Amino acid sequence: MTTTDTQIAVPDTVRGELRRGVRSVLVDPVALRLVRERFDSEQAGALGRYLAASQSPNTVRAYRSDWVAWSAWCAAEGRQSLPADPLDVAVYVAAAADARKTGGEWAFGAATLERKCAAIAAVHAANGLPSPTRSDVVRLTLRGIRRTRRTQPKRKRPVLLHTLEQLLAELPAPGWPTEPARRRDLLILLVGFAGALRRSEIAGLRITDVSVHLDHHTGEPMLLIQLPATKTDPSGSTGQRVALPRGGRPPTCPVCAFTDWIRLREAYAEHGRGGLPGWLDATPVGTDLHRCHGFTGTTLTDPDLPLFPAVSRHGGLGSTAMSGRAVAELVKRYAARAGLDPTLFSGHSLRSGFATQAALGGASDREIMRQGRWSNPRTVHGYIRTANPLDDNAVTKLGL
Repeated sequence: MTTTDTQIAVPDTVRGELRRGVRSVLVDPVALRLVRERFDSEQAGALGRYLAASQSPNTVRAYRSDWVAWSAWCAAEGRQSLPADPLDVAVYVAAAADARKTGGEWAFGAATLERKCAAIAAVHAANGLPSPTRSDVVRLTLRGIRRTRRTQPKRKRPVLLHTLEQLLAELPAPGWPTEPARRRDLLILLVGFAGALRRSEIAGLRITDVSVHLDHHTGEPMLLIQLPATKTDPSGSTGQRVALPRGGRPPTCPVCAFTDWIRLREAYAEHGRGGLPGWLDATPVGTDLHRCHGFTGTTLTDPDLPLFPAVSRHGGLGSTAMSGRAVAELVKRYAARAGLDPTLFSGHSLRSGFATQAALGGASDREIMRQGRWSNPRTVHGYIRTANPLDDNAVTKLGL
């Protein structure tokens, strides 16, 4: 690996081996072939399916890419990728640390290099082999990289309340054929911001995960979102829930946005894409009054129906859910339309924007952690310092 070229040529033998077995790079393809020889295709397929689902898609995607790069380097250098020599791993990590992009900046950050080591360790563990990354030579190499770099992590800009209003101002115009995209995108931005949701959590929601309940303190409707799985709870065993109250203004009310979107989905299911323009003309939506009070539920009860499907430019609704990457691209797209630099924003901007805006509004650590489902107070403190570095700071008591 050179310091100027970060494009790694993957030999055909490596590509061929990686195509075998299940989608997960952590599952031993040789062992899985033995399963196919001992059991019928249906049983072996069920095993492979559940083994592939044991890791999150993002983890599998990242680890697979890292393993391809490591295998390609080993093939080019005449080294053995599995089991790996710890010294080979250390040399590989050091070479990757020195690699630079065309513009001169580092090709890989310290966190990415640690993930590369984690991928190598995970594949060794899946094959019953000791991890080469636990050796002193690898650990000290990573420590030296961290001490040498001393760079601050590049965080995306949070979507604060005024930024959110800028994004909402760029929603498509009401009417056909942009109305489905307008209603869906409005709900994504409001739910992602007020619910402090990760982009993967937004993409993974199903219609049956969201319901309208009554806030017994105010007598107003509220949204209750049952998260099927999260980054910190991939199996959904803890049953994490997010509550969103009725907004003070109809245009930014999450419950009204959910009501409008569900009613459009019901009309689409009943009349199809061809009948939707006529339905929209017969049921115009005003923005000066709340529409959520009369919502009593939905007729859409399919547990596999995604809440946020893909929407075509012709107004058609897809059968598959948006991806987490599509959610991030949505935020970037509306930032660009608002005249903001889209490279400064990501899908995480909605979640970080909630924490920062809540800290600006005087919310306590406990309140922010509860809604955002953070377990580490240090994470929340980072958002608070971003919001107001002088808040709760002894320097204001010095009397200078």
